[in-house]
Amino acid sequence: MAAPIRLAFSPDSDDLFMFWALLTGKIPTEGLTFVADRADTEALNERVARGDVDVCAVSIARYAAIAHDWLLLPHGMSVGRHYGPVVIANAPCSLTDLAGKRIGTPGLKTTAHLVLSLVAPAFEAVVVPISPFAKAFESLRTGSVDAVVLIHEGRLTYEKEGFALVADLGVAWAALTGGLPLPLGGNVIARRLGSERITQVSRLCHASIRWAMDHRDEVIDGLARADERALGFDRAMVDRYLALYANDDTLNAPADVRKAVEELFTRAHAAKLHPDLVRVEYAPM
Repeated sequence: MAAPIRLAFSPDSDDLFMFWALLTGKIPTEGLTFVADRADTEALNERVARGDVDVCAVSIARYAAIAHDWLLLPHGMSVGRHYGPVVIANAPCSLTDLAGKRIGTPGLKTTAHLVLSLVAPAFEAVVVPISPFAKAFESLRTGSVDAVVLIHEGRLTYEKEGFALVADLGVAWAALTGGLPLPLGGNVIARRLGSERITQVSRLCHASIRWAMDHRDEVIDGLARADERALGFDRAMVDRYLALYANDDTLNAPADVRKAVEELFTRAHAAKLHPDLVRVEYAPM
């Protein structure tokens, strides 16, 4: 029997949505078994360096440093089209007003941090993990940061919590790049698995996403029952969040998304935010 395929992904509902069918026996798995761990985004960005998982959700920005050991899957991406992570503060202000200020980011290796570095004046980064969700709001209320970046479902609730929008990084990225979408997260697969296993696992991951999209209401109900994190959000809000980050772009990354991935790395290299100009390689499907 083949060893289990080890998955690792974030607490966000869109990640569990993608792997739901694989982990709950909804689709045939061609004799393979899948096991999963969950961790916050920056922890996952660190974990790929250890190589103790086979498929891992990472920030797209992280791929630049791990490309020699990992392929990017052509499905499973979280993409914002004129929307993305939001920068919020206690009171209305602009990104310019935050020059030199403390801004909470979900991690120094996240795409949100990279895009903020490309579109905002120099700032002092303070890592505020995405889990628990309330941590970001608490950091603002206590004054430990002057602004904070939200990359999870909290982007839908900050107004109710009494905070003001500073900028939507998806909008800022589109303005910078002539309208390109913002590729935020993706799934990578270890090259060490070999071409045959990579193709098989990629095919099954794609089938899992397809099944979830075809049975969307069933999966949303399952998320609410199985994931206690979702209890803080009503069903309509989970539905809204999945519409943002679990959609047709997730099923198959189209040409403009792939172009945006390349653009992100080109701009990061030009801004001296990454030493190498990475060559993106996608796994077969």
